[in-house]
Amino acid sequence: MGRRRQGEPESGKATEVSEPVVNESRTDRLRIRAAWMYFVEQMTQNEIADVLGVGRVTIVRMLAEARARNEVKITIESELSEIVRLERALERTFELQQALVAPLTDPNADPIPAIAAKTGMFLSDAMKSDTRVGVGWGRTLFSTLPFISAKSLSDFRVISLLGGVGVVRRYNPAEFAWRFAQIFQGDGYLIPTPAVVDSVETKIALVERCGLQEVFEMADSLDAVLLSVGGIASATTFSRGGFLREADREALLARGAVGDLLFHFYDRNGALVDHPVNSHVMSVDVDRLRKAPIRILTSGGAEKTEALLGAMHLIAPTILITDEESARRMLAAHSS
Repeated sequence: MGRRRQGEPESGKATEVSEPVVNESRTDRLRIRAAWMYFVEQMTQNEIADVLGVGRVTIVRMLAEARARNEVKITIESELSEIVRLERALERTFELQQALVAPLTDPNADPIPAIAAKTGMFLSDAMKSDTRVGVGWGRTLFSTLPFISAKSLSDFRVISLLGGVGVVRRYNPAEFAWRFAQIFQGDGYLIPTPAVVDSVETKIALVERCGLQEVFEMADSLDAVLLSVGGIASATTFSRGGFLREADREALLARGAVGDLLFHFYDRNGALVDHPVNSHVMSVDVDRLRKAPIRILTSGGAEKTEALLGAMHLIAPTILITDEESARRMLAAHSS
């Protein structure tokens, strides 16, 4: 069924890919992705090299190794192959550079632990020296910390993208940004203000008169942003921080809000809704976030499907990390 490409080895009749290793390494993942693209999607070796960001010689080697390991078969027999299918579907549908999908043993299980583990392992490899990373907050991001491998990076800077909270809580922007910077022995830059203030005038005064301008200006030259989204239907974002009244949440819902990114509330099309909170929030604005060449969005859960779909337009992530059930819901909702 596979077509032969000029100058490439004979692929035989193998058209699908199987991977028996459950705890795959980064090399295993790249190899199985390359085999999937070659035998199932019928991509050329040059096309695969462009997508994966490696040389064509590396692709040739990985394909040969996949055949030698007997990973190329007529049928897809493993769970990992379904995960790869979902990742590739997300990449094509939402024009992502890369999608990472965490498997779930129970479709009804809390997906955050699995997403956090997948995200932590990704960040362990992705973070490099001489990098400025802007970070958000929330349970998902906080849960990644135990899964990130500590290492020393030179000139590594972490910039919190959202103001802190007035009461010490487990999930708050300052805590995550500081601990994330410590893992890589980098410097952390915080926004020591409430997350939401009472007026635009207060926001301007805090930025211009309280030494915060430098932190906000750093957001114009970020190398990467690490973000999560909140679902508007759930009260967890509001109750854990006490930032908004229930009346505000209901007003946002009435205006079509489906979720928030750093307390920027938006609709399913990724447009910011008309509500004062979007101008009162002490966070870096979305236009600045979109300038970062690497935009990592990690989130999942049944209540966040619409929020994730809206975020595809709002922030246009280059990398999405989610769980398999959320991936299926996103793809189904997008096509409906």
